[in-house]
Amino acid sequence: MSEDQKKVLEQQLWNIANTLRGKMNADEFRDYILGFIFYKYLSEKMEIYANTILKQDKIKYHDIQENTKQGKEYIEAIKEESLEKLGYFLKPSELFGEVAKRGNGNGNKDKESNFILEDLQKILTNIQLSTMGTASEEDFDNLFEDMDLNSTKLGKSPETRNEIIAKVLSHLDKIDFKLEHTELDVLGDAYEYLIGQFASGAGKKAGEFYTPQQVSMVLAKLVTTGKTKLKTVYDPTCGSGSLLLRVAKEVKEVSNFYGQEMNRTTYNLARMNMILHGVHYLKFDIKQEDTLEHPQHIDKQFEAIVANPPFSAQWSANPLFTSDDRFSQYGKLAPSSKADYAFVQHMIYHLADNGTMAIVLPHGALFRSGAEQHIRKYLIEDKNYLDAVIGLPANLFYGTPIPTCIMVFKKCRENPENVLFINAAEYFERGTQNTLRPQDIDRIISTYRERKEVEKYSSLATLEFIAENDYNLNIPRYVNTFEEEAPIDISEVSKQLKSLEKEMKSTDEELIAFCKELKIDTPF
Repeated sequence: MSEDQKKVLEQQLWNIANTLRGKMNADEFRDYILGFIFYKYLSEKMEIYANTILKQDKIKYHDIQENTKQGKEYIEAIKEESLEKLGYFLKPSELFGEVAKRGNGNGNKDKESNFILEDLQKILTNIQLSTMGTASEEDFDNLFEDMDLNSTKLGKSPETRNEIIAKVLSHLDKIDFKLEHTELDVLGDAYEYLIGQFASGAGKKAGEFYTPQQVSMVLAKLVTTGKTKLKTVYDPTCGSGSLLLRVAKEVKEVSNFYGQEMNRTTYNLARMNMILHGVHYLKFDIKQEDTLEHPQHIDKQFEAIVANPPFSAQWSANPLFTSDDRFSQYGKLAPSSKADYAFVQHMIYHLADNGTMAIVLPHGALFRSGAEQHIRKYLIEDKNYLDAVIGLPANLFYGTPIPTCIMVFKKCRENPENVLFINAAEYFERGTQNTLRPQDIDRIISTYRERKEVEKYSSLATLEFIAENDYNLNIPRYVNTFEEEAPIDISEVSKQLKSLEKEMKSTDEELIAFCKELKIDTPF
C-alpha cells in the first residue's frame, strides 16, 4: 500500500469516527469506533480462515445454511478448528458484513427487520462466550464491555441509536483492510493512527494510554540495540500496547509480549491492539491491575523492558514493601508522592541479565534529593546498572508541557566505566505538540549505539565524576551547552559612539534652524 493510499484510508476512518463525534467526547467515541473496527477484523479473519477449510468443498462460509443438518455439521467442525487456531468463533450470520447489510435495509423496507442493536449486542457477547473454557478465554474476557449499544449517548431512542450504528457499520463495510495480504498490516497501522488521533484529542487523559510515536520509536530502538530477535518484551504500564508493538517492528521476531495496565478500558484496548496486529493469543499476556501494588508477572524476567509510566504518580509506599524483593535491597522506598523510582525498581527486578530497559521519566527524577538520590546512588555506585541518560524536548507528551528524559539500564554493561549523557532537548520540530523529526531520532540512536561524544550534545561521564556530583544526573552538569559570546572590541565601540554623537549634534542644529524659520520654540 502506497503512502497516498494509506493517507486516504486514515482519512476514511477518521471521517467514520466523526459520525459519532457529536454524540460524545473523544475517549468515549474512541471505544465504540475502535470496537467496531475490531469486530470487523475478527469477522474477516474468521471468514478467511473458514473459507480455506471449505475450499475443498467448493463453498463459501457465508453461504452455509445454519439451520440445516449439513450446515450445523459444517459449523461445528469449523468452530472446533477456529477456537484452536484463532481463539474465537463467529457463525456466518454473525459476520460483520451480514450485520451491516441487515442494518442498512438489505433491500427490505420493513424497519423492524433492519433493527440490529439487539443482535449486534448478542454477537459481541457471543464472541466472548465462544472462548469459554479455552486457552484464549482470558484474552477475550469482557473485551467489548465498553461498547454499550443501549447508551443514550448514542441517541435518545433505540431507533436513533440503531440508525447511527447502522451508518457506521455501512461505512466500515465498504473499506477493504486487505487481510488476505498477510505481509501488509493495513488494519494495524490504521488502528494505530486512530489511537494517536484520539490521544491528541483527549488532552491530559491521553497520557494514560498512548506514548507519542516518535518517543516509542526511540525507546524501541534503544532496547533492541544489537538484537535481531527477542524472547520477551515487557511494559509494566502498557496503555494501549502501542509501545510493545513498536518494539516488535525493530526486530525480526518477538516470541512473547507481556504487559500490565491499571485502567480497565485501556486494558481492553491493549488486548484488541495486540490481536489486530496479528499477535497470536498464546503469544501475549496482558494483565489488568496496579503494577506497583499488585504485580502480575512477579516470577518472570524479560529481555527488553520499555515504559512510559504516569509522571510523578502517587503510590502507597507501604512500609511492607521494604521486604518486597523488588525494593528490599535499596534500603529506601520511592516517596509516596512520586512513584518514578518505584517503577524503575520494579522494572530492574524484572530485567534479565542480557536485557536492556528504557524508561521515560520527568526531569526531576535526575536530580531530586532524599530517597530518590539514595536510590540513584545505589543503582550507580553499588550496581552500576545505569547505561545512559537522554534529555528530551519539552511538550512532547499529551497533557503536559514538561521536559522529560529517558534512562537506560543494563545489568551487564558493555561499557561499565562510564555513563553516556545525551542532550537532545534542543532538536525537535516546534508545534502545538512538539515532535521529534526522523533526523532527531537518528541522531539520538546513532550517538547511543556508537557511544560517541559530540560537542554540546553528548558526553561520557566517569562513575567517579558522577559521584563527585552527589549522583545528581542533571544533564547540563555533564554536557556543556554554554555558547560563548563574541568578544567585544571596546575601541571600535568607542569610535561608533563618537560618530553617533557627531550625527546627533548635526541633527540638533538642523532642528533648531527649522524651529527659528517657523518662529516656534525649540525643544531644547
